[in-house]
Amino acid sequence: MGKALQNSTQEKSSLIIPKQSFIYSFVSYFIVFPIFRFVFRGRTFGNQNVPQKGPLVVVANHGSHLDPPILGHVLGRPIAFMAKKELFDIPVLNWVIRSCGAYPVNRGGGDRQAIRAAIEKLSSGSAIGLFLDGTRQKDGRINKPMSGAALLAARSGAFLLPVAIINSHRALVRKSFLPRLLPIHICIGQPVPPPATRKKEDLLETTQILQLKINQMIDEGLLN
Repeated sequence: MGKALQNSTQEKSSLIIPKQSFIYSFVSYFIVFPIFRFVFRGRTFGNQNVPQKGPLVVVANHGSHLDPPILGHVLGRPIAFMAKKELFDIPVLNWVIRSCGAYPVNRGGGDRQAIRAAIEKLSSGSAIGLFLDGTRQKDGRINKPMSGAALLAARSGAFLLPVAIINSHRALVRKSFLPRLLPIHICIGQPVPPPATRKKEDLLETTQILQLKINQMIDEGLLN
């Protein structure tokens, strides 16, 4: 993408940053962080691995609806999520994830508008977040990863940041509205370079690397 277009995108973004920053800070410090730290006894590991500037694709496992708001507020920089449209039908969660810059995507892929939005955010130096499986997993692990994150990284040149969310699948079981007050930990791995090309084999190789890294962090950080 040309320099002129990047400058144009950054100028447009600067017009809305103050409002987003206020909402983000309010949600983070007065809602999400207290719940994560005190209700779920949350802890984070590997914060030094998070690049604080430049485009970044954050990839994680997905165990419950707690993941988007928690992950969006523990890395030290705002994360915009490509989240499935169904999440925006949940009143409180809808407000929280929209306040953090989330945007809806049709489950099953093929949502070109969401992909264009992700590329625009990366081009302006923002961080976006995706769940590697695309949907919640009962065991909280990466089981059937999709290559969408790798493709976005290949198209934008952004590094990928593997993050393991440990225990959220037990703290809020699927089809349950009442959480269990169990500890939730976040483990942050070292950034992974984008795929060398957009070829299928390169995308799959990078995706498998992310899967192995995240599942390894989950195994090493398992909670009782």
